[in-house]
Amino acid sequence: MKVSQMFMPTLREIPAEAEIISHQLMLRAGLIRKIASGIYAFLPLGYRVFRKIEGIIREEMEKSGAQELMMSCLLPAEYFQASGRWEVFGPEMFRLKDRNNRDFCLGPTHEEIFTQIVKNEIKSYRDLPLILYQIQTKFRDEIRPRFGLIRGKEFVMKDAYSFDRDYEGLEISYRKMHEAYCRIFDRCGLDYIAVEADSGAMGGSGSEEFMVKSEVGEEIIVYCDKCSYAANEEKAECVPEDLGEDIADCRQDGYNRCCEELPVQKKATPGVRTIEELVKFFGCSPKEFAKTLIYKADDRYVAAMVRGDRELNETKLKNYLGCIALEMADAETVKKITNADVGFAGPVGLDIDIIIDLEVGNMKNFIVGANETGYHLINVNVMRDFKPTAITDIRNIAQGDKCPKCGEPVNICHGIEVGHIFKLGTKYSEVLNCVYLDENGKEQAMVMGSYGIGLGRTMAAIIEQNYDENGIIWPISVAPYHVIIVPVNQTDENQVTTANALYSILLDNGIEVLMDDRDERPGVKFKDADLIGIPIRITVGRKAKDGVVEFKLRKSGEIKEIKVEDVLKEVRKTIEDQLNK
Repeated sequence: MKVSQMFMPTLREIPAEAEIISHQLMLRAGLIRKIASGIYAFLPLGYRVFRKIEGIIREEMEKSGAQELMMSCLLPAEYFQASGRWEVFGPEMFRLKDRNNRDFCLGPTHEEIFTQIVKNEIKSYRDLPLILYQIQTKFRDEIRPRFGLIRGKEFVMKDAYSFDRDYEGLEISYRKMHEAYCRIFDRCGLDYIAVEADSGAMGGSGSEEFMVKSEVGEEIIVYCDKCSYAANEEKAECVPEDLGEDIADCRQDGYNRCCEELPVQKKATPGVRTIEELVKFFGCSPKEFAKTLIYKADDRYVAAMVRGDRELNETKLKNYLGCIALEMADAETVKKITNADVGFAGPVGLDIDIIIDLEVGNMKNFIVGANETGYHLINVNVMRDFKPTAITDIRNIAQGDKCPKCGEPVNICHGIEVGHIFKLGTKYSEVLNCVYLDENGKEQAMVMGSYGIGLGRTMAAIIEQNYDENGIIWPISVAPYHVIIVPVNQTDENQVTTANALYSILLDNGIEVLMDDRDERPGVKFKDADLIGIPIRITVGRKAKDGVVEFKLRKSGEIKEIKVEDVLKEVRKTIEDQLNK
């Protein structure tokens, strides 16, 4: 393709709307354009990259035995109602009615629909196992679309679904998909990690996310350098800290955790609400406090408690409660439940369920709100002064906490989720009656798995890990074109003739090549070549008359002069070497 004929609207300035590098570079390089909040169009260069990623996914999915099909985006409500997810998706689901007042949605995912298709067609154990997949548009009405293709209202996903006779078969299918995902992300040139994850609205017995480490990632990854443990923050198990005598010596003024239980005392704390203010007021560690937070879980209210220096993990709490919606109670509700303003809630005397974290269960003589504005209680103890409904892990893990596998300190970083695989079990097959007849003629529910990759997110993640101050540095496997030829002077007959000859030779030999034949200054051409990230640049300059051109690699910046007759050989070798990496 000749650049003069391309629709490639590059930008020199960074668009004000773009917060992260991948979003900035995709707009500047003319890969995408915004249609509305969270909705983007792929322009020609961007769509070429998209199709390269799509091609890699197809190759690896089919290598693993999965078969491609295509479902509708417009889905009837009854399948989601049968599974219970019509309510679970809440306002994220785009809902609509047809002219007959029948409820539909724009598909956020397709577990129910694949299950229905298989239910109607597969009857015998002889037809299993089966893995089906599609690459198709999904719709989710995100409350806050951001970061370009990282979080949008419309996105393309590869979603696959496995159907097996039993859980042993599911393990085999799950491993196949795990290995296929590793090959896909390896070929895309990504530095990624597979982590344990919360299954969320998808349900099932377990899941893993494929995360690309990135400071702009919205997900938090917990991992251990000493062993193989890695998990999403929502899923990461917390080992209760044994403080022992670490907090303080036994205090004369009555609050401590290193001796026997002491009598509860009420202390006036006027205007002192936050942990920071309480630490200053009492002159002690935040580890001596327990925060009491009031939540609305569906149609009821509960209290949740974590140590003063910890953060509550709402996903863990939501999973324990088994609720669909979970949100902090408003100030008016908190006052009605506790008889106190926000900042003075405590467990003593509450008549709602109280869920406490494991660490709170181990605390002694700690400080809590008194359920009276301007007062706190000291020397509170679990079971003696209040009885929790449950003691369970409901907090976020923190940097340096013990690894739940080996006990060494964990590390925490941000990541972009590019893929997610789930062991669904019989969650959907049972409610939708997706069954088969076993060897004895008995009906059995099919055991399912679900496997998703976000193509746009993968594209953005590749850029987040492959760029410099000049623009994108595409891995050769996904680059929109492998080579760009830049004649320096369009009025120089030798340069133009040489450039055209090289262009024809490369095209004839199946090389994906651009030629920048625009009547522009060399600097403009070079800047655009770097911005759009073409891996190999061949510059045709003054030495063209001697049969010599400049060969430059975008990633390393390596430059060398080669003879015109050696260009094809050098290009082929470079592409092959980079693909083999």
